[in-house]
Amino acid sequence: MKKRLFLALLMVIIIAVLWWRENRTLDAPVQKVMADTAQIERGRYLVQASDCAACHTASGGAPLAGGYSLDTPFGKIFGSNLTPSADAGIGRWTSDDFYLALTEGVAPGGRHLYPAMPYTSYKGVARKDSDDMYAFLMTRPAVNQPVPENEMPFPFNQRMAMIGWNLLFRTADPMPASSQGNSAEWQRGKYLTDVLGHCGECHTPRGILGQMDTDNNLKGGTLGRITAPDISPQALAQRGWNPADLSRFFATDIAPQGSAFDEMHKVIDLSTRHLTEDDHRAIATYLLGDKPPVAVSVKIRPGGNEAGRITYLDQCSGCHMADGSGKPHVAVAMQNNATLRQPDGRNLIVSVLDGLPAQAFPDGESMQSMPGFAERLNDAQIAEMVNYLRVTFADLPGDITPEKVKALRKP
Repeated sequence: MKKRLFLALLMVIIIAVLWWRENRTLDAPVQKVMADTAQIERGRYLVQASDCAACHTASGGAPLAGGYSLDTPFGKIFGSNLTPSADAGIGRWTSDDFYLALTEGVAPGGRHLYPAMPYTSYKGVARKDSDDMYAFLMTRPAVNQPVPENEMPFPFNQRMAMIGWNLLFRTADPMPASSQGNSAEWQRGKYLTDVLGHCGECHTPRGILGQMDTDNNLKGGTLGRITAPDISPQALAQRGWNPADLSRFFATDIAPQGSAFDEMHKVIDLSTRHLTEDDHRAIATYLLGDKPPVAVSVKIRPGGNEAGRITYLDQCSGCHMADGSGKPHVAVAMQNNATLRQPDGRNLIVSVLDGLPAQAFPDGESMQSMPGFAERLNDAQIAEMVNYLRVTFADLPGDITPEKVKALRKP
């Protein structure tokens, strides 16, 4: 009996200490960082390459001041404040603290971060790059804006649980390469893609506890109602991508295969379009490999189901044209459209249901808004139209059912 009581008391003490470590207020000196212009500019570039603004800038909020809401299967997480505010941001963090948080997911004092902050990818960040990023962030204007508390149910709101998660899933091993290559450009592209750009965090399948399935790096992942598509070499080539068009896409948001939308539009707008042409080519080289597979071009197959064709002509051809060729500055082409050519049809269905906002791209390019058809068309009509598009313009089977459309409607 005494042994049991002792073990129970010991367990309570351990949990209490862990809880205290995860919830205590950091009481460290405010840091003053001196950096030259060159280091700050390198840091700026690396922060953009790492797409930090996407999760650390709220809509309408100050840059990098946190508050962006990220919905996960485990609850809602808010991006932290990365400005040098002493109490709301990282103003008391040292460069060592920043590197540890970035690469191991542990904030000063032992507070564990959730892997929504992609330390599972940032683990490969070079120490010099981390120091340059830190110098840039610490020389930004301090924004004393507290971040809302995460909205996560028990037990996911207990950060100490991340100790066990990290023991199970965090490793220092690099992500397995998704393509074949060894050139300097390929190596640079791997660093930009797998580490700084953390592309696998969205484009890699996840297990039941949210861990990346690293054996299937970049083979596609599910983000709520949409899919981050498979961007391994064969899958990209099958959807018509080649190195030149991929480079153009990362730089401009648009290519012959279509335009970016939803989260990918944000990635390009806040991150990849700011990179150099050399880095655009490096990312494309890594994704497709040093010896890229030949891009597959699809010929239009007239026919398909007649009901779907009539719906397309009635509802969509005014912008996308009857032959699917699209209109510059208005609507993308259906011909060789990479989203349309995704095998599962999920993103195409959601786009038809929800519509898309008007989007502005670099170099004066733009696309007009696309209305949603969730109220205009029933499940059977949307399935028929989607199947017409898949068969006619993508050489895919017309196997989308009304039940699949229904399952993808907003709750």
